[in-house]
Amino acid sequence: RLGLQVSAATVRRILRSRRHRPAPRSLDTSWRTFLRLPAKGLLACDFSAGSFRFLIRDRDAKFTAVFDEVFTGAGVTVMKTPPRTPRANCYAERWVRTVRAECTDRMLIYDEGHLRSALEEYAEHYNAHRPHQSRQQRPPDQDEQVVVPLKGRIQRRKVLSGAINEYHRAA
Repeated sequence: RLGLQVSAATVRRILRSRRHRPAPRSLDTSWRTFLRLPAKGLLACDFSAGSFRFLIRDRDAKFTAVFDEVFTGAGVTVMKTPPRTPRANCYAERWVRTVRAECTDRMLIYDEGHLRSALEEYAEHYNAHRPHQSRQQRPPDQDEQVVVPLKGRIQRRKVLSGAINEYHRAA
């Protein structure tokens, strides 16, 4: 608004000198990768289907009676957490925070089918590969008695079209 014009090259040079990456800066995903991520999900979105029977929610005022009626009409039982118990839904809240930070905030979600496909793939990664502090850096589905080999070539497997990379020893 000062009437000054700055070229894209000047902005790029200033960002590089201060070691800033192009937006989105808080993520480690490049723009090229970010824009390519939905491709696989779009192909898979029509092939995944499923339903759920229960919706557990808190008593926030944003959830109106109409909100509940939509789910009830689809055959879903709406269950409210007890009043004044912020920890009653803490596991679900933590899951939502994690899945947003590591999955959906890094993708462009096109429709419900694409979202389901992405969440299925992320849930598989979360349970079978992602380390968890509470399990001494082991995934939930890994047997505690299994000894991971320390020698051998390391291979990378792309999850969510490259939004996440898994690394494991080659067999």
